[in-house]
Amino acid sequence: MKKINKLRMHEMVADELKAFIRERDLKQGDKLPSADAIMKLLGVGRSSLREALRYLEATDVVEVVNGKGIYVKEAGHYQMSAKIKIEDEKSALLQLMEVRRALEVLAVQLAAERSTPEQMEEMRYYLHEIEVTEGPGSSVADMKFHQAIYKAAGNPILQSLVESVWELFAVFWNAPLGRQEIFNDSFPFHQTLFDAIVERNPTKACEELNKLMNSMEQAIRNV
Repeated sequence: MKKINKLRMHEMVADELKAFIRERDLKQGDKLPSADAIMKLLGVGRSSLREALRYLEATDVVEVVNGKGIYVKEAGHYQMSAKIKIEDEKSALLQLMEVRRALEVLAVQLAAERSTPEQMEEMRYYLHEIEVTEGPGSSVADMKFHQAIYKAAGNPILQSLVESVWELFAVFWNAPLGRQEIFNDSFPFHQTLFDAIVERNPTKACEELNKLMNSMEQAIRNV
């Protein structure tokens, strides 16, 4: 028997919206039904929809334009994940960890060498948001922190590779294995990683990133 993973309402709403986009083959710029229509169709409240849209915006699936509506932003970012059949979520997460580690070790090394003061401030902002925000908001801030590192690496090809698999990576911030708090022990390494980037120390940045990844990997294995 397999462990049953608990999904919260906003996660189920996000999955339904992605399925809607995929099944109708919607493209970038296509408009989704209104918020009121989605709530009526899915039978959910405004807070659940708001959290779902917040997550989908963070992963570049949709864009919410105030006063105009909800639009598809980058459908291609996540469509490949729909083609992957995952029988064992834990094994899949560990395999994703290997891919993410390979890409992010390079990213933090380059970020330590190339990041601008403005990009460092963006990382600092999201690091602060991780510390002061609870619940899904903290996960979104964590996701944005890592996205800021990839951007600061200053390598458009690396960033394109990451964007092509970002929906797969996004599972790390969306209650993997049904546990929102699973990676809490990795949070201190975010600060030491950031400090190494600010110090322009690529070797130290790689070391701290590996500590962060080791913590996450152990958390997955312990579930």
